[in-house]
Amino acid sequence: MNKTTIIPAIDILGGKCVRLSQGDYARQTVYNADPLEVARVFEDAGIRRLHLVDLDGAREKHIVNFEVLERIAVKTRLVIDFGGGLKSDEDLRIAFECGAAIVTGGSIAVKKPETFLGWLKKYGPEKIILGADAREGKIAVSGWQEESESDIIPFIQSYVQQGIKKVISTDISRDGMLSGPSLSLYSGILSALPDLHLIASGGVASIEDIHRLSEINVHGVIAGKAIYEGKLTLKEIQDYQLT
Repeated sequence: MNKTTIIPAIDILGGKCVRLSQGDYARQTVYNADPLEVARVFEDAGIRRLHLVDLDGAREKHIVNFEVLERIAVKTRLVIDFGGGLKSDEDLRIAFECGAAIVTGGSIAVKKPETFLGWLKKYGPEKIILGADAREGKIAVSGWQEESESDIIPFIQSYVQQGIKKVISTDISRDGMLSGPSLSLYSGILSALPDLHLIASGGVASIEDIHRLSEINVHGVIAGKAIYEGKLTLKEIQDYQLT
C-alpha cells in the first residue's frame, strides 16, 4: 500500500495566507498576514513539501504573488509546488526563477492545451503537474469561477497520453468544507489510471481521512483548512510520517 504524502497548502490573497470555502472569494478566512511565517512553522514540524496557490493570480489570469513565492523559497528549504494564474511562458519563467520546484497548470490545460503541452515538453513531467479540479465531475477553470464541458477522467487520460504523470485533483464542492475527501472520485480516477501519481485536494478533516486515501493508493494529499482549524495537527502529521 502506498503511503500518502501530506502536503500543507498556503493560499495567498492580497499577500496574506487565507482559505476560501468551495473556491468562493467572498467566503474567505485570513489565517496569517505573513505566509512566510506559516511556511516556517510547517518546515519546523519536519514538513518538506508545500502547495502554494496564488489566488490573486488565478483571478487576474497572470502571476501576481511571485514575491511571496520568492521569500518562502529563499528563507525555507521547502519543495514548493506553485499554481494559480500561470497563463504564459513568461509566468512560468517567473515562477521557476522565484523558486518554484514544480508548477501546476489547470485552466491553461483546458483553454490553451498547446501552451501547456509546450511546458511539459520543455520542463518535463517531473516539474509540471496537471490541475484537474472538478465540480460534479466537470473540469472547472479560472479560479473555479468557470465550468467547462470536459469530464474529469477523459480529460486526465488525454494528458497522460501526452506524458503527464502527476495530477492534483480537487473536488470543489468539498474544498474548505471539512466534509471528508471525495474517495469515490479518486477511486474512479485510479481505477482508470492505476499508475497515475494522484494528489487529492479538498475536504480533508482528520488524520483518518489521510489513512483512507492511503488505502486507495492516492500518492499525495493537500491539506489546508484542516491544519489551520486544528482538525489535523502538526503532531499528527509528524507521527504519521514516522510510522
